[in-house]
Amino acid sequence: MQSFVQWPKVYPILDASFIPSTGRAEFLHRLGSGLAEAGVTLLEYRNKSGAEAELLADAAILRAAMSAGHVKLILDDRADLIEKTGFDGVHVDAGDLTPADARKLLGTHRIIGTFGGGAAGMVPGILESPADYFSIGPVFATRTKQTASPLIGMEGVRRLRSEAGSGPVLVAIGGITLATVAEALSAGATLVAIAGALFRVPDPAAEFRRWTAELG
Repeated sequence: MQSFVQWPKVYPILDASFIPSTGRAEFLHRLGSGLAEAGVTLLEYRNKSGAEAELLADAAILRAAMSAGHVKLILDDRADLIEKTGFDGVHVDAGDLTPADARKLLGTHRIIGTFGGGAAGMVPGILESPADYFSIGPVFATRTKQTASPLIGMEGVRRLRSEAGSGPVLVAIGGITLATVAEALSAGATLVAIAGALFRVPDPAAEFRRWTAELG
């Protein structure tokens, strides 16, 4: 685990599907600035289908908009673009680089996350990989990311925490709402990732403040 990371209780995953095609730059700058002011300290940007130029342009805006808040920025999939974006880390899953290869490419000073486990348990050998955090889920149904994986529910979060032990950083992901976030943390998640619950509301920054106030 990276010693320089102060893991928050909750962090946003900004999927490109939430970004309008018209006024994209203005939207991203306003959104990034607002989230940083609201207290976001970690954010993942995910764009599965965009061209490299789009990813780099979006990343530059987010980096500039959120730099005042010293926000750690994670890029989904594209370890090869981390140096160009100036992002702080990458999230890799099946089909991407392995955590070991991402670590070789990015060195020890970047954050690396990966999928840790689901209904079948922790991925064999994953806890021995040089990743800093492990996502677990999907906890509940989600419309943000297409997946056919079985839902694990809160009992799955408890089971995976028991299997992983107390040390690893586990990120509960998938359909978590303000009504269930505290339970997910109590069940054993180190932190929770949210996407639709935050970015489908009119004012994501205000909504994030609600979440942090609820969690104390």
